[in-house]
Amino acid sequence: MLLSLDKVNAYYGLAHILYDVSLSIAEGETVSLLGRNGAGKTTTLRSIMGLTPPASGRILYKGEPISGLPSYVIANKGIGYVPDDRRIFPNLTVEQNLIVGLRKGAARQDWNIERVYRYLPQLSSLKNRKGWNLSGGEQQMLAIARALMLNPDLLLVDEPTEGLAPIIVKEVAQILQQLSKEKITILLVEQNAKLALSLSSRCYVLSDGHLFYEGVSDVVKRDPELMKRCFGVF
Repeated sequence: MLLSLDKVNAYYGLAHILYDVSLSIAEGETVSLLGRNGAGKTTTLRSIMGLTPPASGRILYKGEPISGLPSYVIANKGIGYVPDDRRIFPNLTVEQNLIVGLRKGAARQDWNIERVYRYLPQLSSLKNRKGWNLSGGEQQMLAIARALMLNPDLLLVDEPTEGLAPIIVKEVAQILQQLSKEKITILLVEQNAKLALSLSSRCYVLSDGHLFYEGVSDVVKRDPELMKRCFGVF
């Protein structure tokens, strides 16, 4: 497995957020991590990235423990992170934001500024625009592009369609679908369960910090009763 979590527990202060969460993702997979608001999805990604270090449990990446390592060390091992708030540098241009994301020591150099611009041509036309002057959809595309500049083996994507217009949601979904075809491994957190299930081969569902369900995405999509139990929707 490229990434595995084994009985991870995480806290914010005294608040227990994740309870013995275990999951795994193989190289080349797109796996979705789903659940209602407050279920612990973002905390799971933050635990992987070392931003909310687990209190107990193990996180292995390429067979090596990464729990407790600084987030920059984890990133340099080849894990790209697209946070839910995007974290675009507002006073830097699009191109400067991309340069910040560059990992020169990566084993692979598949992604560079020229390829990112070919992949996301709308960013090329905006390359001299400051981050604060981008729309929400443009910021989301830049956040994904900046993570690609890391040349990651694993991409953690947190709520990429939140707050976006339907037409932009469709564009972002197409980008993630294409990245999956490029054999980039993706762990996707997404409030839109139906969209996430359409993009992933397998899924995990969290409920109040506990692993509630794991299975094949297509099976969940075809089972209205299971959809209702997992997400409260048909």
